[in-house]
Amino acid sequence: MKIAVIGSNMVDLVTYVDQMPKWGETLEAPSFEIGCGGKGANQAIAAAKLGSQVMMVSKVGDDLFADNTIANFAKYGVDNRHVKKVTGCSSGVAPIFVDKNAQNQILIIKGANNYLKPVDIDEASKDLKQCQLLVLQLEVPLETVYYTIDFANKNNIPVILNPAPAHPDLDLEYACKCDFFMPNETELEILTGLPVETLEQIEQAAELLLNKGLKNLIVTLGSRGALWLSQEKRVHIPPTKVDAIDSSGAGDAFIGCFSHYFVQTGDIQIALEQASLFAAQSVIGKGTQSSYPSLEQFEQFKKSITN
Repeated sequence: MKIAVIGSNMVDLVTYVDQMPKWGETLEAPSFEIGCGGKGANQAIAAAKLGSQVMMVSKVGDDLFADNTIANFAKYGVDNRHVKKVTGCSSGVAPIFVDKNAQNQILIIKGANNYLKPVDIDEASKDLKQCQLLVLQLEVPLETVYYTIDFANKNNIPVILNPAPAHPDLDLEYACKCDFFMPNETELEILTGLPVETLEQIEQAAELLLNKGLKNLIVTLGSRGALWLSQEKRVHIPPTKVDAIDSSGAGDAFIGCFSHYFVQTGDIQIALEQASLFAAQSVIGKGTQSSYPSLEQFEQFKKSITN
């Protein structure tokens, strides 16, 4: 395997609304969809759709969603041998509300994701040691995230940590053990307590984190592109202008695509440029994984924006 994603899966319950209801208000919504999601699963499937060999380490419940989630990994060619069921527990779910401006509000119920433990890393260790990149998020217990980072360092495997959703108790010493730390601007604000309204403010907040000892800090900025900072570099990856329909899962699309191209090329700049384009294409479709293009669709998209 080239890439292992150790993290969450969710069932996305997506409601498209003309406007968000006020407290106590009932509104009719025009449409609703159910799909497979979760930050970890999204990132895994984004990379797999581009052709990477991907392994998933995750937990599902023993409810009606579980088998569908496991089958969904297989559908996209993701190795699901280490996706295990938890007896007497629900699978993770994510109610998502998307408005007419493609902005979203998301609730997550972690369910079985809370049961992904260090012992699961031990059980998958033989396969994990064969991987060239490990990808982590924060929808699973912090102890498992820390344990996996130590495992990766011990075995000289590069690590991406996506601190999402932002956790105020995240130990930045562990973040500094990762090769890539990849928050969005909202997570950056929570982690630093600094404003992130302008690119200048975002860079100042990013500098504060970078000075803690991070190797590569990559801030995803949605319609403003991305910012990459290291001790040697300050690079702004410009956005690709598209008519967005649904921004759900765009950050995961970015990370999955970055993982694919970084493993392929070893070039951070190339991986970032491709990831920015891939994320842009993802927001012109509805849903999360369903909006991620295949490699062929991605190549066609890149040709269309350069013509």
